[in-house]
Amino acid sequence: MHTSALVLFSGGQDSTTCLAYALDRYERVETIAFDYRQRHSVELEARLVVLQNIRDQFPQWAAKLGEDHLLDLAVLGAVSETALTRETAFAMESGGLPNTFVPGRNLLFLTLAAAVAYRRDLQVIVTGVCETDFSGYPDCRDDTMKAMQLALSLGMDKRYLIETPLMWIDKAATWHLAAQVGGAALVDLIVEHTHTCYLGDRQHRHAWGYGCGACPACDLRAKGYAGYIASGAHQSV
Repeated sequence: MHTSALVLFSGGQDSTTCLAYALDRYERVETIAFDYRQRHSVELEARLVVLQNIRDQFPQWAAKLGEDHLLDLAVLGAVSETALTRETAFAMESGGLPNTFVPGRNLLFLTLAAAVAYRRDLQVIVTGVCETDFSGYPDCRDDTMKAMQLALSLGMDKRYLIETPLMWIDKAATWHLAAQVGGAALVDLIVEHTHTCYLGDRQHRHAWGYGCGACPACDLRAKGYAGYIASGAHQSV
């Protein structure tokens, strides 16, 4: 039986929902993030605010929430030519992927997370990747996650479980999952304190939270929130 987890926690909507999901299921939960010189590095500040608010607002989770880890992954930004690591406009590449795709990002994240989990004796790695709203990123696919789970378990001689709570749901359902796990308080926390905007905009406040309102991440988040509200699911929280 699994009792401990390490959550890949960027401070955005998806990872905050995954963190709440893990806190609701496991006895000990730690978090990990990566500074890869992303344009939206404000998320690294937002995540600390989110963690503090979870401790303050959810006493049933506070005792479970353990150490936070931030790793310097500057090398990823150095080798990447993407819209998330360079000042360039968002666009589709000739190969069919958006230029927000950072090659190898999730593979590196999971490898380093597994190394930390090994040292900290954590059994489950939780990540917010999904195939429903994933922009076609190949390192978000379920097959990739299964392959990484096998490779990491074999390479470290320790059986890891990579858990992906959002794999088969869209953004509207992600809002609903947050409401199911943490109620209206968690939804309000996600709106007010998490950060998803690729441009790092914390000036413009929308019904769904802060962001430029125009980048792919904001567009996805806004549409998901609108779908969540339209479904009436928020009224039952």
